Amino acid sequence: MKKFICILFLLSVSIITAQNKVGTTAAEFLTIPVGSKAMGMGGAFTGLADDITAAFYNPGSLSRIEGNQFISNYSEWLVDSKYSWFGLGIKASDDDYITLSVTSLDYGDEEVTTISEPEGTGQMWNASDIAIALSYSRNLTDRFSIGGSVKYIQQKIWNESASSFAIDLGLLYKTQVDGLNIGMSITNFGTQMKLDGKDLLTAVDVDQSYNYNNSTITSGLSTDEWELPLVFTVGSSWRFNLWDEFAFTTAVDAVIPSNANTHINLGSELQWNNIFFARIGKSSLFKENAQEGLTFGAGIKYELSGIKVAVEYAYLDFGMWSNLNRYSITIGF
Repeated sequence: MKKFICILFLLSVSIITAQNKVGTTAAEFLTIPVGSKAMGMGGAFTGLADDITAAFYNPGSLSRIEGNQFISNYSEWLVDSKYSWFGLGIKASDDDYITLSVTSLDYGDEEVTTISEPEGTGQMWNASDIAIALSYSRNLTDRFSIGGSVKYIQQKIWNESASSFAIDLGLLYKTQVDGLNIGMSITNFGTQMKLDGKDLLTAVDVDQSYNYNNSTITSGLSTDEWELPLVFTVGSSWRFNLWDEFAFTTAVDAVIPSNANTHINLGSELQWNNIFFARIGKSSLFKENAQEGLTFGAGIKYELSGIKVAVEYAYLDFGMWSNLNRYSITIGF
């Protein structure tokens, strides 16, 4: 099993190195952090991932979740776009877990303008991104679990769209040290994306020197193909009791993306009696030209008649892009 982990690690690093193209990937929305808990902890969640947002960070840890869950979260994102993620997780057996999740980024509507009608044509255009993922995880031993996701990805801008399929893989190892976990994941390994649509159709005269040919033959403009943002992450988390009913969790992730330089995410959480939670983190440490600053979060969890409900909030200082707020609700049953 240790040999398997080492092989996966070396393969993942070699893939990332081979595709290291800074700022030249499509579907950038696939790297937006999911969940108020993880966002409040600076995105350091690969070794923790103790709710179904693990489908995003490390699908290998899903099988460690107790019970079924539904999570929905929403936030305003950059340039007035709206980001949402929701997922449903089912505990299929003591060792198996299945999750269906949807990620959506809506850029909103804007009026179409042209050179001849700079004030607007009356038409509206929009853009949106969506990813639908099916995840599965299994406990192989009492300490080691593995999982993966298959997802469909689509980006649309007015009448053009591009789609792709990708897989994620993740591992989680619960060490002999109580509360100390080590996680590893590789995400967005898939096919390239290429925009196509009716606005790329144009009339072409293939032989302007000949007067009697069809001068309006319909042709299509060909756009470039773009890789997905491949991301390899290694992380750890350590949860330990402080005193009475207080517990503290600290987490760190090393993130190696194909479209940016390597960086570190740090986070911590203080909880009381598994009811109240306070979080702080720092994302994108050592990342060049990073705008992300400190993150903060809070949550409250309550159980009634066997139904566990958690309401959570996270705040991210995004520098010149202003501040971002994330809201989540979790229902466990």
